[in-house]
Amino acid sequence: MRTYYIAGNWKMHKTRAEAAALAKALVTRLKDGKHKYLVAPSFTALETVAAIVKGSNILLGAQNMAAEEQGAHTGEVSVLQLKDLGVHAVILGHSERRHIYKEDNGLINKKVQLALYHGLEVILCVGELLSEREAGKAEEVCETQTIQGLAGVAAADLSRVTIAYEPVWAIGTGKTASPEDADAIHASIRQVVARLYGAEAAQQILIQYGGSVKPDNAAQLMAKEHIDGALVGGAALKADTFVPIAQFQ
Repeated sequence: MRTYYIAGNWKMHKTRAEAAALAKALVTRLKDGKHKYLVAPSFTALETVAAIVKGSNILLGAQNMAAEEQGAHTGEVSVLQLKDLGVHAVILGHSERRHIYKEDNGLINKKVQLALYHGLEVILCVGELLSEREAGKAEEVCETQTIQGLAGVAAADLSRVTIAYEPVWAIGTGKTASPEDADAIHASIRQVVARLYGAEAAQQILIQYGGSVKPDNAAQLMAKEHIDGALVGGAALKADTFVPIAQFQ
């Protein structure tokens, strides 16, 4: 039985004071939650939120990290700095990093391997553009991103990898893949993992859905066989919308 994993990606929102207020609300309201939870604030709020979630059932995540361990990389944040702040997991390959900041599969894979080497968990994001879906290439795109994102990842490290399927056309648009369409892509991703690592590993790996997840559609999505949680964007910015997702029935 796979555990549901609900993660909140706060993106470029929240001052430290605002992040602290949200984190405190979530710690209180989710203290009896039965699923796995994570919040990923902006880099500037990581230390603030780390102090609040420490000892709770909410893990601390980062939204990205550099592909190099340290050095002359102006404006980047290293895996060592993230670990120093108490970060547990890092989101890599988010569609905004891929399509706005032009990160390719090779760079993302380098980050994945570096994060795992240093003991962090990884949420590896994959997903297709609307044009790719309309061309019938959704599964192909997700397969390529999964294979190349996991390149060089040892079977022993796969337990620290979660895959998040996020159709790019559904992120921040209010549009959501139907539970059936989302589950079909999740199933195909699981088949890819089975080819790479075997059937048992494929059954164990967690695959989240991301793309306009809201309190009123979370339960229908989570009810599907291959959907193991959610990577939540806009609805993660308020306790009143994130908590109902995290406590879906």
